[in-house]
Amino acid sequence: MSNYNEYDNIEDDDISALEDDHREQDIITGDAAGINSIAPDTPVYRLRLIYSHETFPAVYREDSLTANSMVIVPTRYGRDLAQVIGSIHGKLPPASEIAWIVRTATQEDLDKTCKNHKLEKEAFEICKKKIENHKLEMKLVLVHYLLEEPKILFFFTAENRVDFRELVKDLVSVFKMRIELRQIGVRDEARVVGGLGVCGRGYCCHCVSDKLKPVSIKMAKDQKLSLNSVKISGPCGRLLCCLFYEYGFYCEQQRNLPQEGMRITYNNESWRVTEVNPIAEQVKLTADDGRVMSLEASQFERTDNYWHIK
Repeated sequence: MSNYNEYDNIEDDDISALEDDHREQDIITGDAAGINSIAPDTPVYRLRLIYSHETFPAVYREDSLTANSMVIVPTRYGRDLAQVIGSIHGKLPPASEIAWIVRTATQEDLDKTCKNHKLEKEAFEICKKKIENHKLEMKLVLVHYLLEEPKILFFFTAENRVDFRELVKDLVSVFKMRIELRQIGVRDEARVVGGLGVCGRGYCCHCVSDKLKPVSIKMAKDQKLSLNSVKISGPCGRLLCCLFYEYGFYCEQQRNLPQEGMRITYNNESWRVTEVNPIAEQVKLTADDGRVMSLEASQFERTDNYWHIK
């Protein structure tokens, strides 16, 4: 996994290197099999795939489901085990993104999953040695046995495209089943591996996010953050996920506050807005003679697209 030091020397002009490569997004599991439509009163659940920590919405034809229950659901690679996080309230996602839950998981499914976990650890070590033998420039991240199909998924990261055809032949000769290698991005790797962010909490991509949302430098600029690569990038070497989650709040707050540089008349004097703090809801004004004052956001109101102080 990339670390902070790799980006310590990036100048502001080159900070775009921290932005997401859009080709890397959502390539671990992809969307589950979607449906055409659902009845308005049908409960929709959010599920988490155990091995990748990616979440997606799903419905179930039978009884209602409780949080933490285990179900079998279709994914890009075949039917697999998923955990019910809870039901979705409010605005529902598009029907095309909602999957049908096949059935609830049985004790046999859970036992097989535990057995597969042990096999995955062994397969990881075997594949890692094979990669070294073939001298391939790739980093193995995850090995996963599908629950209902005789297939093993190997996920890896690499800076460039890798010719792994000979590696696949070696793996097939060892495991005697279908082998699939998938190159993933660094944010996908962070989501799978997990860890603690600079805030002391678990990675957003591992614990919170349903999809890996693209994060841009514009989001950092609009939040008035220092464009220091170390401060605004995560351990994966990309911009912090929380920039995306907080961006909507900043946009909404800024719509309700005057913009920096605007002129506002107060006590028959012209003042310029020099600083807007949407978190503290404070606006700093500077007069032409250098006087400075701070006012609460609630003291401002807009009429006919003009701001003035109440």
